[in-house]
Amino acid sequence: MDISTQQTAPPPPPATLPSPAEQKRAARGATRPGDRIFLGLSRGSGIFVLVLMAAIAAFLTYRTVIALSENEANFFTSFDWSPTGNPPEFGIAVLVYGTVVSSVIAMIIAVPVSVGIALFITHYAPRRLSGPIGYVIDLLAAVPSIVYGLWGALVLMPHLDGLYGWLNDYLGWTGIFAWNGGVARSLFTVGILLALMILPIITSVSREVFRQAPQMHQEAALALGATRWEVIRMAVIPFGRSGVISASMLGLGRALGETMAVAMVLSPVFDINASLLDPGGGTFAQNIASKFNEANPLGRDALIASGLVLFVITLLVNGSARLIIARRKEYSGANA
Repeated sequence: MDISTQQTAPPPPPATLPSPAEQKRAARGATRPGDRIFLGLSRGSGIFVLVLMAAIAAFLTYRTVIALSENEANFFTSFDWSPTGNPPEFGIAVLVYGTVVSSVIAMIIAVPVSVGIALFITHYAPRRLSGPIGYVIDLLAAVPSIVYGLWGALVLMPHLDGLYGWLNDYLGWTGIFAWNGGVARSLFTVGILLALMILPIITSVSREVFRQAPQMHQEAALALGATRWEVIRMAVIPFGRSGVISASMLGLGRALGETMAVAMVLSPVFDINASLLDPGGGTFAQNIASKFNEANPLGRDALIASGLVLFVITLLVNGSARLIIARRKEYSGANA
């Protein structure tokens, strides 16, 4: 048979890909009803949070405009808070200073201690000891703020004279730690108390992040002759850096908005002192809690205006934390 006369079968037609619209229809048809319900609930929850935040911001802004229209002082630079005066004058300079300074003191004390406790629990303490310590740290987060406030007023303040005296003797020349021997109802005391309150939050989150560090990286470092601290410094801390930043921001959020404990410890003197050890100062949350009940309608609007500033500060802090985490994510080891 002549090969040239053989008939070859025609090639099959090329397969055509479905259009994007057809792919979406097929995906919707393949989705189970439970998945669609869960998707709707999740999406609705996210939208509800955004709407709620927008409603809170709108309410605070509306009441703030009413308060500022009656204010005769500079809202951002005035040291006075007398919305019931004639004319009404109120400003947030003292509140901004007190809130920021007390929160910074709390973070300076709490973050290193919390990270040290988390590393001890995860990499140094034996199992029979790490468990109870972790449980105690977690229980500290459940203690109510009023209990911390009572402890700070009845136990902490009377025992700070020695620390205040030492700071005055060795650092009093700076003016920041000068002490005249008064009662320790100062921003420094508030910072110490806030540090104790946010320590469980930072410790718990950091501990869980450090536990997720890749075991293979730690074993490789040990195989190369690294000590335990070198393993932590090269493999554990870089991996958990983003988690520690997130934990610190959670603690900072509580420090910025703490109310009752600060109100029970801080002196009601509405003023800014050069020394952190002198009585006086104020924070946004403490000022709102202590003056809301006795305030007239304009006074309540003024307090709501200060609450709007605290709302904005909190959003800025959280946004900054997200930017820091996003920039350091590729170096943190989180993708390992």
